[in-house]
Amino acid sequence: MHNKKNAVTTLMPLALASAVAMTLSQSAVAEITLYDRDDTRFSVDGYFNTFYVSSDVDRAGEQFDRDQSRVKMGFLPNYIGFNFAKQLDDLKLGGRSSFWVSINDSDTNGTETGIDVRQFYGTASNDQWGEVLFGKDFGLFGRSNIFLDEMLAGYGQVSDTLGLVDFGGVSFGNIGTGYPYPFPTSQVTYRSPVMSGLRIAVGIMDPVDTTDDASSALDEAYQDSPRLETEVTYQFEVGGAQFYSWINGMQQTSRNTDSSVDEVDSKGIGYGIQAKMGGFSVTASGFQAEGINPFYTNNAGEAQLRDVDSDGYLLQGSYSFGKNRIALSTGKTKDDGNGLGTAADYETRGIAYFRTINDNLKLVAEVNQFELSGRDTDALDEETRTYAVGAALSF
Repeated sequence: MHNKKNAVTTLMPLALASAVAMTLSQSAVAEITLYDRDDTRFSVDGYFNTFYVSSDVDRAGEQFDRDQSRVKMGFLPNYIGFNFAKQLDDLKLGGRSSFWVSINDSDTNGTETGIDVRQFYGTASNDQWGEVLFGKDFGLFGRSNIFLDEMLAGYGQVSDTLGLVDFGGVSFGNIGTGYPYPFPTSQVTYRSPVMSGLRIAVGIMDPVDTTDDASSALDEAYQDSPRLETEVTYQFEVGGAQFYSWINGMQQTSRNTDSSVDEVDSKGIGYGIQAKMGGFSVTASGFQAEGINPFYTNNAGEAQLRDVDSDGYLLQGSYSFGKNRIALSTGKTKDDGNGLGTAADYETRGIAYFRTINDNLKLVAEVNQFELSGRDTDALDEETRTYAVGAALSF
């Protein structure tokens, strides 16, 4: 169990850093144009954030109870991204590469800073037929669930059982307490034009391993077909309110060279809707999955994950007034057996206050409560309350 915990602790925060960073770059950050001539454009964008954090940990076993203070980055990572676009007649070519770093890796690695590359792709698009993306990007299953999270610029949950309180990377936001993370992977994805508010995306992804490679050098997985993922989004307006709805999913079948091992059929579906009117915003989303890790869509290669069934939901609301925004959030994920080796429920509740100083600088204050409950044992029970105050600079 100790090794499984380490795998979960190491992989998930690194993966999380990528998705949320891209969300910022897409939504809004005022990018800096470095070159714009002869139908060719090159720009850069970035995000820097730091929080003072205090966590009160209450776990099964008194030896785990403690208070921990940190100065670290939050749910969104620190990153810098580069964008390229060139118009050739009616064809637009583009590309993006983005790089993330942790400001806390010195806790374990001295002054060594690892660069985490999670996007490196090119695009070809046309107003009539849509866009083709090829390279490394985030998956489609669970994509809008995380990208439309009202608490993206906040801090979120830091389960001590998963090692997140002391971890050198990002916090977990609502990963594992409402949705799985759409792991970046190599892909070829087609997106249609927006047709009266409707847009369809379909992609073939490099398959993920669903077998325990450590069990035998002769025990290998293979896939007849790539992993398939899709997302359909629809925007519309009713009575002055703007709605954004979505449904996404994935499917992959893995077989094994050992005939005594059954094939693994991994599949999942995500869905949600966001409504905005005036200063109010309400978001509701959920997911159901089989044969997929409940925290991230790229399985860690552990054999027991093949039988995992999980589902979750996230309910949120926010109100903006002037340069202020207040957001409330509650989410839960249930699974029947994860990397910790037992069925468990993961739940988080949070409230956050965001203050916009100007177009580039934002202040954040948040309180988050995380609960872990083992359904077969109380040895993993945990309640961790976290207080976070921070600032974020974007360009």
